[in-house]
Amino acid sequence: MACDHYHRWPEDVGLIKDLGVDAYRFSIAWPRLLPKGKGPVNQKGLDFYDRLIDGVLEAGITPWVCLYHWDLPQALDDLGGWTNRDCAGWFADYAVLAAKRYGDRVKHFATFNEFSVFTMFGYAIDWAAPGVTDRAAHMKAIHHVNLAHGMGVDVLRDHVKDVSIGAIHNRQIVRPEGGLAENQAAADLLDAHWNGVFCDPQHLGHYPEIMARDVEPYVQAGDLARICRPTDWMGLNHYGPIYAKADPATTWGYGWGAPPESANHPEVGWPIFPEVFKDELLTLTRRYGLPVYVTENGCGGGAGSDTPDENGVVDDTHRLAYFREYQQAMLDAVAEGADVRGYFVWALLDNFEWGSGYGPRFGLYHVDFDSQKRTLKNSGKWYRDMIKGQRK
Repeated sequence: MACDHYHRWPEDVGLIKDLGVDAYRFSIAWPRLLPKGKGPVNQKGLDFYDRLIDGVLEAGITPWVCLYHWDLPQALDDLGGWTNRDCAGWFADYAVLAAKRYGDRVKHFATFNEFSVFTMFGYAIDWAAPGVTDRAAHMKAIHHVNLAHGMGVDVLRDHVKDVSIGAIHNRQIVRPEGGLAENQAAADLLDAHWNGVFCDPQHLGHYPEIMARDVEPYVQAGDLARICRPTDWMGLNHYGPIYAKADPATTWGYGWGAPPESANHPEVGWPIFPEVFKDELLTLTRRYGLPVYVTENGCGGGAGSDTPDENGVVDDTHRLAYFREYQQAMLDAVAEGADVRGYFVWALLDNFEWGSGYGPRFGLYHVDFDSQKRTLKNSGKWYRDMIKGQRK
């Protein structure tokens, strides 16, 4: 048991309202609506999101719904998952169901969350399901997910009146480990696979030149037009830069490198690069010309730094330092022309992290996983007060 949001959502919506936050970004689980990925619906799943959406609206909060946050139904993975071109059509059918059911109340939709994470870590680096490490599988997954995105945009446009559509991209500058020339080629290819392979075809109508030949065998006539559909905004998930190193033992010859020791921030405990956040916001505005919403930004911490003291206070100074520096970087980017329209913290609650389980905590609220008690951390108090001050 993590934060048990399924049963405790009314309390959690109240916590969002107490912060003064006016928008709640959450994802719909495809297998919760369609346990087999297609075919019969799960009425309990549909009903849960009805209750949540209605409760959010009643609290005066705008729901922002993402259709895919990595949880492909197992039955579809058994059919090849994202390596199967038919998966794009299965996703479009699921999107029709969600749009028809919730589009009367939800007007802000994202098709996918962090395309490059689940495609790279699922089909090139075995850090996530389905744990495949194969070049062809990786390229197929990338292209079929892009097709699914384009089809999803059309579905939402067709079925939701006055809809605002975007997609959520995790983007970080990729640097060669140690600044070494022998790591530069690895950094260039990782940058294409991480930052360019979804944004460019979705908004510019072509794949990055450095990897276009690899994906070409899986591109059919008309595909790029199906992928490059008009959207209303871009979502950015950002934490810091990535360092790449040459590693011939890996699928593509690149591996994850280490940041320089000098980048470690004593209050945060991990590298902090607010200037990179600023640069990425400016890059998105200049390259793609769409409004940007920061859909994830935050700071993890171990249990020791995210635990209530004897007075029940969670003094997470590391997270507070991170927020202050990154939000100032965002304001600096806006001052220089970045078209940033909104900012979502990751996350409301301590929860179960995809890659790290119950270890690092990211919430504004501490969650005691045994009692389920929620406690507002000092970073959450600062965030609440900052919002209040901005609205005076």
